[in-house]
Amino acid sequence: MPTSVLLLRAASKDAPDKYESSFVAAGYVPTSIPVLETNLTNIEELVGILSDTSTGFSGVILTSARACEAWKNAIRWCALPFYVVGKSTASALRELDGAPKDIRGEDSGNAEQLARHILNDTRQISGKLLYLTGDKNRDTLPNILTSNNLILHQLQVYETRGSARFATDLADVLSKGTDDNDLCWIVYFAPSAAEFVTPVLNLHFNFADSEEDPSQKRRQARVAAIGPTTRDFLRDTLKLHVHAVASKPTPDGLVSAIKGHDGIDSVAA
Repeated sequence: MPTSVLLLRAASKDAPDKYESSFVAAGYVPTSIPVLETNLTNIEELVGILSDTSTGFSGVILTSARACEAWKNAIRWCALPFYVVGKSTASALRELDGAPKDIRGEDSGNAEQLARHILNDTRQISGKLLYLTGDKNRDTLPNILTSNNLILHQLQVYETRGSARFATDLADVLSKGTDDNDLCWIVYFAPSAAEFVTPVLNLHFNFADSEEDPSQKRRQARVAAIGPTTRDFLRDTLKLHVHAVASKPTPDGLVSAIKGHDGIDSVAA
């Protein structure tokens, strides 16, 4: 029987979802469950910054689709270069009405790579950079930029919290799923989500490698992480055994890691 995979993230609005499609092609049964919800913050302050022609910004940095949404609520267009982490953020920005025409860095896979990309553009940067963040951003990107004498103005434009529907959505998915004794892969995509959902998951899954008393009626779980940062949080903070880590934060990289643990020939990462 095909193994189930629980993807702890919202499925892409553009069907088909790339993660789900990759797992289906590999013979798994994937399900995506949204685990976080966001609220926009400080939009009036952002409008004020963008309305003030004396601010002297030379570029804008966005590392998430939510930051793009905040930008949409503040202004319709801008001639400044926009620096983004990865193709998903670039895609979210391009979908906005009046989207910026100069979008850079979409081939960067993480904050450190984006920071290096921005530093390579230093000759074109004469002023400070506007960095639109959430409430759980790491210090990697600002530390690299400021240590190289770039001036950064950080503004939090959204905050993240656990989805109020997660427990209900999870129970609904499991009620339609396979037998309680079947193995299930659980894939974590971010530390912030992991901290919120794991207590709920513990009610339904056994995360220990040893099988438990069948009377507990919890499914046996295997844990996968999208990258080393999430892996370290799961291992060091939540004390979970992480069985597979994607070599790259991509659908193929994730599928390859899980197939490798399952003893199946890997797909190209």
